[in-house]
Amino acid sequence: MRVLVTGGAGYVGSFTVRHLLAQGHTVTVFDNLSTGHRRAVPAECLVVGDLRDADQIDQLLIVERIEAVVHFAARCQVAESVRDPAGYYVNNLLYGLQLLERCRRNGVKIFVFSSSCAVYGVPQQVPIAEEAPLAPIQAYGRTKLALEYALRDYAAAYGLAAVALRYFNAAGAAPDGSLGEDHEPETHLIPRVLRAALGREAVVEIFGTDYPTADGTCVRDYVHVEDLATAHALALEHAQAGQFLAYNVGLGRGYSVREVIATAEEVTGRSIPVRASPRRPGDPPVLIADNRRIGQEWGWRPRYTDLRQIVATAWEWHRRQGR
Repeated sequence: MRVLVTGGAGYVGSFTVRHLLAQGHTVTVFDNLSTGHRRAVPAECLVVGDLRDADQIDQLLIVERIEAVVHFAARCQVAESVRDPAGYYVNNLLYGLQLLERCRRNGVKIFVFSSSCAVYGVPQQVPIAEEAPLAPIQAYGRTKLALEYALRDYAAAYGLAAVALRYFNAAGAAPDGSLGEDHEPETHLIPRVLRAALGREAVVEIFGTDYPTADGTCVRDYVHVEDLATAHALALEHAQAGQFLAYNVGLGRGYSVREVIATAEEVTGRSIPVRASPRRPGDPPVLIADNRRIGQEWGWRPRYTDLRQIVATAWEWHRRQGR
């Protein structure tokens, strides 16, 4: 299949590109490299550009004879979306809608969307099933949900095969250390903890120690990035014309911030300094996936089934990079 991957030089995108190429797909990566990395994808696949340029998107879809789009390109920091909602509505929603419309005009049949568990907001029950109320509490989640609604309507009206993957906390790296999570600045917990283990960060801030959880810190479901890449490839196989499908992609088990830090200390053999800080706006106390639907319908199962495995792959990458 001829696939356009927007944001394909980013973290989850680059792993998905690698997986799709290994399966024999013809992949074009479209990325503005604002947070992605040129070295993360094969040079012959990469087109540097921005989603705001509708004419460039048109050209790519036509010249490359694109059959399917996997859409990652978006801003993705929860706290930032509270401070700067306009940036999220423009980048995530406005440009996402523009991409979707250009796909419709150019006959693209399949659209796979990198959505998020943020669409659920503060869940009434955990683990969270796909049928749970959709009630996001910050601009990041609201823009993801708004584009999901657009996909649902495009599927019903125009026959688009649309899939939204609501994944939880992406983590980990390639086991051989060849590809990993590389953000600047880094806001995600596991890489921040591992940077502290390497002496690259002085202290790890724990944002909130008074949540209604066993140890007072947030609980999250960490899913290995290679398992996420597999889910995106399966979405291309299982997308159905005229239907909108939504699936959770997570481990199905949660770990607190303190548990992540303790696991990292065990994996690295190093002490990690921490400091308690106030809660960040927009952070729900607990997010854990009910991943049964994607397992039952697509046969997806995480290969990395516990936190120690996931952290160990990330540590190998950070250790090799020295950061």
